[in-house]
Amino acid sequence: MANLETTYLGLKLKNPLVAASSGLTGSLEKIREISAAGIGAIVLKSIFEEQINNEVGAMLSEGSGNMDYPEAEDYIRNYLRDNSITKQTELVTQAKQITDVPVIASVNCIAGEEWTSFASDLEAAGADALELNIFYLPVNRNQSAESVEQLYTGVVHAVKSKIGIPLSVKIGSHFTNVVGMAEKLKGSGASGLVMFNRFYEPDINLEKLELTASEVFSTPQELRHGIRWTGLVSSQVPGLEIAATTGIHDGTAVIKQLLAGAAVTQLCSTLYLNGTPAIGQILEELTAFMKKWNFRRIEDFRGRLSYKNLTDPMMYERSQFMKYYSNRK
Repeated sequence: MANLETTYLGLKLKNPLVAASSGLTGSLEKIREISAAGIGAIVLKSIFEEQINNEVGAMLSEGSGNMDYPEAEDYIRNYLRDNSITKQTELVTQAKQITDVPVIASVNCIAGEEWTSFASDLEAAGADALELNIFYLPVNRNQSAESVEQLYTGVVHAVKSKIGIPLSVKIGSHFTNVVGMAEKLKGSGASGLVMFNRFYEPDINLEKLELTASEVFSTPQELRHGIRWTGLVSSQVPGLEIAATTGIHDGTAVIKQLLAGAAVTQLCSTLYLNGTPAIGQILEELTAFMKKWNFRRIEDFRGRLSYKNLTDPMMYERSQFMKYYSNRK
């Protein structure tokens, strides 16, 4: 019998499947359904710093004609912030009451100061770990890459200094040196790295000549990009656990990421597209794979095809299709 149990961020999981932060994990009904389907852990829907700021701006704009007191703006700002925090801490507490799997709180932030005290609130509410979803888009051509990296590490260090629970960081892949950035985040207090965030991307509507949003859900083809970096980072930055995400739609994708060195895999798009039954199907595929190769535990094959375990590590480093195209006319 295959044993699917594993650990992530020091937490015991019954399997390596984690429900990624999304609208699905912001509903107690869905959290209960996802848990019953067999998920190993749940990352709750993020609270967004940007969303709070936008709500503050909208309310201030609506009431601009009645702002007779300078203190009114501060009152509105603090009220909305506190209200959002209360909702999030209540979600953590209630989620812990209806599921027996680890519950990871999630914060989407762009600055450290706003979230240090909030991180403590989430821990007090019962969160087993915290996932920081950080994205900063540098648009100033004079800003150095080093200063951007320092913004990320500064947020991690500031938040980690306020909490005792494990901390993971969800990042995008657009760094000059992903492996080096992973090492810096570990040094700042991160125990795990979620690779990679699938950020909002714009598109252009040629019929209306308008800027629009691109496709929200990932595709299975996006898996390959993540495999490279899972294999590299898991090998080059020991002690930093990798949660692979993006493009993971079935058991095959989960198995590949585990072979590359991932500690766990996060599911999102497949839960929207295929529903919670996808969880059971993936677990069946994972179990069948382990039975085929006579693997009793996840540890028997995790990282088997990572960068450090390949006889030809150039398979991860190669960036050109030399072998494929050299003989094509």
